[in-house]
Amino acid sequence: MIKILNTLSVYILPFIITIILCYSLYKKTPAYESFTEGAKEGFNIAIKIIPYLIAIIVCTAIFRASGAINILQNMLKPILDYFNIPIETTILMVTRSLSGSATLGVLSDIINQTGANSYATKLAAVITGSSETTFYVASVYFGAVGIKKFRHALLAGILADIVGIIAAIWICSIFFL
Repeated sequence: MIKILNTLSVYILPFIITIILCYSLYKKTPAYESFTEGAKEGFNIAIKIIPYLIAIIVCTAIFRASGAINILQNMLKPILDYFNIPIETTILMVTRSLSGSATLGVLSDIINQTGANSYATKLAAVITGSSETTFYVASVYFGAVGIKKFRHALLAGILADIVGIIAAIWICSIFFL
């Protein structure tokens, strides 16, 4: 099975490019010009979203460096103990909505501290997979298209993250405890 997937992965990109070029010939559209125009638009969007990316990265770094996460962990310890939630996952639950790279760093720390087969690692992995980088996505995508008022979308995203985290805790307690 692995050999089939490796072979498939080698040929899939050239196959997709061939399909796009054939479709372009069929529709009689200038493929190269369309590609370069799209790349130019993508570059302009990347320039527009840099301030939003910097803001998210700085906020995440300040939150971690300020010690606010330690205060939050101490406040939530009785609740976390009651629900059998490892305290190491607290920072992951908070940073997941802010930054994917911060979350991966936290997940890596949890794996290194508790081991690959620990309940904390399994819970952290499921939380990472069942929630989204809501603030990052909202600031980047809404910033790219110039939408300034996205509070309702942000609220829906945060609610979805909370539900995803609660579902991850519930499912992990069923399967791994």
